[in-house]
Amino acid sequence: MSGPIGAMTALITPFKNCKIDTETYEKQIKRQIDNGIDAVVPVGTTGESATLTHHEHKECIEIAVAVCKGTDTKVLAGAGSNATSEAIELAQFAQKHGADGILSVTPYYNKPPQYGLFQHYKEIANAIDIPVLLYNVPGRTGVDLFAETTIKLFHECPNIYGIKEATGSIQRCVELLAKEPKLAVISGDDMINYPLISNGGTGVISVTANLMPGRIADLTHFGMKEEYKKSKAINDALYDINSVLFCESNPIPIKAAMHIAGLMPTLEYRLPLVKPSPENMKKIEETLKKYKIKG
Repeated sequence: MSGPIGAMTALITPFKNCKIDTETYEKQIKRQIDNGIDAVVPVGTTGESATLTHHEHKECIEIAVAVCKGTDTKVLAGAGSNATSEAIELAQFAQKHGADGILSVTPYYNKPPQYGLFQHYKEIANAIDIPVLLYNVPGRTGVDLFAETTIKLFHECPNIYGIKEATGSIQRCVELLAKEPKLAVISGDDMINYPLISNGGTGVISVTANLMPGRIADLTHFGMKEEYKKSKAINDALYDINSVLFCESNPIPIKAAMHIAGLMPTLEYRLPLVKPSPENMKKIEETLKKYKIKG
């Protein structure tokens, strides 16, 4: 079973007076659609899902589905948890409310072994019919989903179609595709979007795309059409912005950048996340001056 691929945006969640700013959220998603993004990814790491209530998490999925309805842009809903039963409940909600697939992060904090990860994902996949994209980000979760486990899940669960790889390791991506060329390997690290696509990756889930969706869409689409020089040129041009957007924990810098660029009226985070340090805020401001940000 195939699921959303191509240029995808890990959406931020805007807040206003401690609540989700739904008006701005809808505008953000419409801007993504207008700039050629293939899929939006609500309530992942970038969407501060770890600090949202279950009601808010579900609301973000519903909004994304409603805004994308009738367009070519799909919704890959964040639906992960460190408890398998909770992840299943979110996955079933996403399916019921029209998501085109789910993104399921490895269970964080409790550090399960590979067999536990296999059983976790198998339970989720068997509980729904829509496509499942695995999400490996050991720097965040404390656990690494090994290539062998990923490929075994791909073979045994028809609706697991690929993995968002955010180890930052090109070697891991090469290993996955060398062992299973049919696996959809999606870049979860903006710094290596082009290298991953040129090695056979089938898309990106980008933080930078919140700010520059058109550029990320072009980079991805050129690469997937094997127009590698054009894709690399964009990846190289985005180096500075990709770097500064990770000067502090994601999504602290990208939300600050969106606010500075006038794309988000208020700059709010949920504790324990806070605004960037004055030094990093200045770095973000100076870097943004190098780029043309379209409204």
